[in-house]
Amino acid sequence: MSMRASRVAFAAAMIGMGIVTLVCGHSVEWWQPIPKAMPGRDLVIYLCAAVLIATGVGLLLRASVALACRFLLPFLLLWLVLLKLPGLLLHPQVIVRWESFGETLALSAGAWCLFAAYARGSAPGRLRFAVDESGIRIARLLLIAALPMFGLAHFAYADLTASLVPKWMHFRLGWTYLTGAASLAAAAGMLFSIYPRLAANLEAVMLWIFTLFVWVPRVIASPKDQDTVAEFFLSWAIAAAAWLVADTYRKVPWLASGRAARSIAVD
Repeated sequence: MSMRASRVAFAAAMIGMGIVTLVCGHSVEWWQPIPKAMPGRDLVIYLCAAVLIATGVGLLLRASVALACRFLLPFLLLWLVLLKLPGLLLHPQVIVRWESFGETLALSAGAWCLFAAYARGSAPGRLRFAVDESGIRIARLLLIAALPMFGLAHFAYADLTASLVPKWMHFRLGWTYLTGAASLAAAAGMLFSIYPRLAANLEAVMLWIFTLFVWVPRVIASPKDQDTVAEFFLSWAIAAAAWLVADTYRKVPWLASGRAARSIAVD
């Protein structure tokens, strides 16, 4: 199987998130839901960092990519259920909880694309639903579910989001609403097979633009600010995950809709 750029980008993001965790430890935002009173909390966090780095490296090596997929997907799903879901269930009225849940859901979508492609030869019978074309369909649905959470967060926290738009871009609030609506439209296009390849790829491009235009300049300006560096790698990982899902549409014509737009590229 070829070394697709989307897989390399996703693997590098996992390695980056792991390194940030090793350097910053329990203070990294995405580990805050782990109870502070939990025995061995720091050890658990460093083990999570090791999993991210090891699976990221594994995704880059042909000999270990299948094994890395089999570890990374369950790890992200556990992260989703154990760290993100409880806060969402306790505070469903808080949009940022949905956004945070959606971030890990998007990462899981990217990991599921890789699992469907690279672990299919060794998946036991009870996991056949998770590989090949059926696995890709699940990955697409995960991203489709995540995108409205991103879009609605733009509307709910419009002023905060607008403050992240580079100052040289005029109509910052307008860009906030436009990008929020774009995520909602991309989710609808993918769900209802209305130009889904175009929708998925435009969403991935938009997420990469966020990473490059919003977080890269901030990292350059404050390279020692761990929150900024963590947000940069998380944004990178989400963009790469969306790219992985978009890659599964590469056999679909750009302007195809309906049944003709449901073709799946597994590897």
